[in-house]
Amino acid sequence: MANNSYSGVKNSRMEANHDGEFGCTLKELRSLMELRGADAITKISETYGDTQGLCSRLKTSAIDGLSGQPADIEKRIDVFGQNLIPPKKPKTFLQLVWEALQDVTLIILEVAAVISLGLSFYRPPDTERQHCGKAAGGGHDETEAEAGWIEGAAILLSVICVVLVTAFNDWSKDKQFRGLQSRIEQEQKFSVVRGGQVIQIPVNEIVVGDIAQVKYGDLLPADGVLIQGNDLKIDESSLTGESDQVKKNQDKDPMLLSGTHVMEGSGKMLVTAVGVNSQTGIIFTLLGAGEDDDEDDEEKKEKEEKKKQKKTKAQDGAAMEMQPLNSDEGADAEEKKKASLPKKEKSVLQGKLTKLAVQIGKGGLLMSAVTVIILVVLFVVDTFWYQGLPWVQDCTPIYIQFFVKFFIIGVTVLVVAVPEGLPLAVTISLAYSVKKMMTDNNLVRHLDACETMGNATAICSDKTGTLTMNRMAVVQVYIAEKHFRKIPLPENIPTSVLDTLVLGIAVNSAYTTNILPPEKEGGLPRQVGNKTECALLGFSNDLKRDYRAIRAEIPEEKFFKVYTFNSVRKSMSTVLKMADGSFRMFSKGASEILLKKCYKIVTASGEPKVFRPRDRDDMVKKVIEPMASEGLRTICLAYRDFPASEGQPDWDNESDILTGLTCICVVGIEDPVRPEVPDAIKKCQRAGITVRMVTGDNINTARAIACKCGILQPGDDFLCLDGKEFNRRIRNERGEIEQERIDKIWPKLRVLARSSPTDKHTLVKGIIDSTIAEQRQVVAVTGDGTNDGPALKKADVGFAMGIAGTDVAKEASDIILTDDNFSSIVKAVMWGRNVYDSISKFLQFQLTVNVVAVIVAFTGACITQDSPLKAVQMLWVNLIMDTFASLALATEPPTEALLLRKPYGRNKPLISRTMMKNILGHAVYQLTTIFTLLFVGEKLFNIDSGRNTPLNAPPSEHYTIVFNTFVLMQLFNEINARKIHGERNVFEGVFNNLIFCTIVLGTFIIQILIVQIGGKPFSCVALSLDQWLWCTFFGFGSLLWGQLISSIPTSRLKFLKTAGHGTQKDEIPEYELEELDDVDEIDHAERELRRGQILWFRGLNRIQTQMDVVSAFQSGTSFQGALRRQASNSSQQQHDVTNVSSPTHVAFSTTTTTAPAANSASATVGCECVFSFSA
Repeated sequence: MANNSYSGVKNSRMEANHDGEFGCTLKELRSLMELRGADAITKISETYGDTQGLCSRLKTSAIDGLSGQPADIEKRIDVFGQNLIPPKKPKTFLQLVWEALQDVTLIILEVAAVISLGLSFYRPPDTERQHCGKAAGGGHDETEAEAGWIEGAAILLSVICVVLVTAFNDWSKDKQFRGLQSRIEQEQKFSVVRGGQVIQIPVNEIVVGDIAQVKYGDLLPADGVLIQGNDLKIDESSLTGESDQVKKNQDKDPMLLSGTHVMEGSGKMLVTAVGVNSQTGIIFTLLGAGEDDDEDDEEKKEKEEKKKQKKTKAQDGAAMEMQPLNSDEGADAEEKKKASLPKKEKSVLQGKLTKLAVQIGKGGLLMSAVTVIILVVLFVVDTFWYQGLPWVQDCTPIYIQFFVKFFIIGVTVLVVAVPEGLPLAVTISLAYSVKKMMTDNNLVRHLDACETMGNATAICSDKTGTLTMNRMAVVQVYIAEKHFRKIPLPENIPTSVLDTLVLGIAVNSAYTTNILPPEKEGGLPRQVGNKTECALLGFSNDLKRDYRAIRAEIPEEKFFKVYTFNSVRKSMSTVLKMADGSFRMFSKGASEILLKKCYKIVTASGEPKVFRPRDRDDMVKKVIEPMASEGLRTICLAYRDFPASEGQPDWDNESDILTGLTCICVVGIEDPVRPEVPDAIKKCQRAGITVRMVTGDNINTARAIACKCGILQPGDDFLCLDGKEFNRRIRNERGEIEQERIDKIWPKLRVLARSSPTDKHTLVKGIIDSTIAEQRQVVAVTGDGTNDGPALKKADVGFAMGIAGTDVAKEASDIILTDDNFSSIVKAVMWGRNVYDSISKFLQFQLTVNVVAVIVAFTGACITQDSPLKAVQMLWVNLIMDTFASLALATEPPTEALLLRKPYGRNKPLISRTMMKNILGHAVYQLTTIFTLLFVGEKLFNIDSGRNTPLNAPPSEHYTIVFNTFVLMQLFNEINARKIHGERNVFEGVFNNLIFCTIVLGTFIIQILIVQIGGKPFSCVALSLDQWLWCTFFGFGSLLWGQLISSIPTSRLKFLKTAGHGTQKDEIPEYELEELDDVDEIDHAERELRRGQILWFRGLNRIQTQMDVVSAFQSGTSFQGALRRQASNSSQQQHDVTNVSSPTHVAFSTTTTTAPAANSASATVGCECVFSFSA
């Protein structure tokens, strides 16, 4: 029986009738889509007669589709719903403010400020005040005492400032990523038939009753019933967890479900359920995709669930892990196997930063504790020992006021010490890069990819469309025993041969492939669909024959059987039933593969003659190799007749069907190299990145193109292998792949031809797992086909083609190249390296401020019993160095110079020795200046000393100068921080970064305002012009000092150490590795975060920002987006799925919610539905 017995009857075409209601309800369709296989067929035949009857009830035509009239579409949306799932609500600004307020250190500061505020209103009688010790006594008038509340209020105000800035950052990033997400989804289109025309419409405009064309590589956007199919195979693992591909045809199983992938074949489906009513939509509703959940609680719940599952797995017969072997032993063995495999590491940079931040935070905590202890001890010793005063009850509030003041100083030291700006800098840098990369044709789906790309050491690229233009044309042909080096005239080919050739080209190619007239006059015709097929259709046009007339005469419905192209067959065949009952099959495919199956060849007279192996060898030498050496792709076109007298062959026995062919011709197809590619490859090689070409083309074609691109240079000692030879070299006698064998090949391998997707995956995995190089290789891979999915997932960064790529490839990728161009990958490398450098610049700046501020506060407090930098001033410095500096330094645009150095490698510390030299060098200059001003400043400027002033004393000129000089030194040092590799010209390209200039200028203006009119809240006094000039001079000194530092060779300073190393995989403790058993990737950021979760760690919430951004990026805005995320997540987490035997329940293991309505009526999912989702 043919796979595609077409049940459409042309004259039963029905126009949309707007008066009557539709012949079936939403509820009926929902229950129909819950059935599978025979049950579904029975239900359709009982209720509707056949699929044609269902079309009639839904007022659509199986051939012409819907009329496409707006009124009809609107009505369908009203009755059956729209094809989108409402997105999870974004957090409101107030929620973000509340989250920022949860910060432990801020809470401590707020409490201290409130106590300080309360105590400032208590004043004991003046007479008694004298008994409370020197520090409390006299020296200030009433107005100053009344102004005691100002410091507390100012701290509260600055806390509010910090909170608002944090919340605004989070809010704007969330907004940015939602915008990005919706852009990804708007670009998602699908082919439907409307008004008899095949058109592409956005996925969310698909309605019930549409006739959708499904093809290889599609991600189905809605539920439907198959009405015509060719060799259709679907991967339903995203819904069922079963990895086997399911064959779909009208006689056995016509039900197609949203969120599943088309792995082979093509067909047409009648859409029966969309949006929240589709099978995936129902599950999403259960998961509460539209609700806002408390993710942290849910994550905890989920972990507990997982533990419970593990415990109950042995006892609970109903809940079984969806593993190939449905037994506990099988599942455990599988888990062990999974744990032993090398895991992909992500967020390496984030992990290094978190680890560094935790270490600095610990140091800061220690310093602040010591500061508080010393201050308290000095005060107690001074008051009760030296002055010998008794503790008077009336003085208690004053003493408490002192202790609170000391406490505030301690907390402020901590605030300045903890670099909570680090995570913020990463987020800003990545967010900024991702936004800018959009304009460079890189659509980043996973933030990590951006950072990882900077460390890439190898790129495995496809040939067609990435290195070449993917605009193919037939330029040579061997036909009727002649080799034409140009397209022949039609009269040079026998008519009978020409007719057979054009018929074969027209029917044996996807009907979605077409040559359309050019958009602009004089332009090239537009190629739509598969480009190789476009070249053949163009060839038919060049021979002055119209393939469209043949297609109109023989619609797809008349095909008897289609063997679609896949990576195993490397050919495509279409069988037609002739009028006399015989069959004719047309085939096309790779020449050397198809010629082996040809037993005859068409001669100049138009008659076939015997084609012997000797003739084949001659043809390979004289025709195919010369074509291939010119970089042409060779395709063989052939046919075979099955006489009626022999009866029907067994169509499922492909090896018998695809043999005994008659060769019509061999064509040479040219796909020119993109003009910008050779230059881009040269840049990669100079930047220390090896480019390898992995292609399905034959080895001669691949070698010729590799030479044109510059992957191979004349005289190079590099390897070009084809798939067969590659497999022979990497497998042992038992056929198993050995890493040692791969290690002998990959360093020299540059071209892998005639490769299968498995070969590509093997190569990528082999390079990543290799330990022969001192640095672990970081591999980027490009892919466009459905079967490239595994390699894209395995790679450190997977690039999918935006134009030629299938949905499945895009789903598995990290970055989508919107222009399919190799040179865009080079831009991604530049941005990735830039992220790394931006973070290092910020670190260099931040750590200099940290070191200086902490030492000044600590030393000052110990010697003068008061911090020279007051709490509010410290908060202002903190704001400069965290939020503003991260904005200024993290948004430096990349330059070509980034491609002149080798990749850093994953193990490179964040702070190099050169940076350490800069940090310590500048700290020495700043500390010397500050301490000079602090201890002899009053003499230099001839002003009153600000040291040892009593509580609530007015601000002094002395301390204002110290504060002002400190801030100005940071400002000038921010310019120094722009260079981290010891360059001398720190101003180079400074005006290319407007954000940097604005922030430096803005900070300077605010500083002037703070000093001149800040008054009591900022503990400042207005300074004279003379004093301002001196402060600026000291600040400017930083730039001059910077030149001096860069003159000292780093190699001489042997004592300098690097810092900011990531945790290597082999350094992770055993117990932690055990916890990581059930994940495919090691997320360094989360690991370090868990280890560093210390109550006081202020940066925690900021680091959480990063996670929030990623989840915001993943929480979609439309149905298709939700579907695609669900598909990718489920394929990543199939081990995290439980299957429950009762058909009316759905069991989920999710990262967002546990199904709240798992037992409600709406959860009735017909199949044993299994689903895994992470937001």
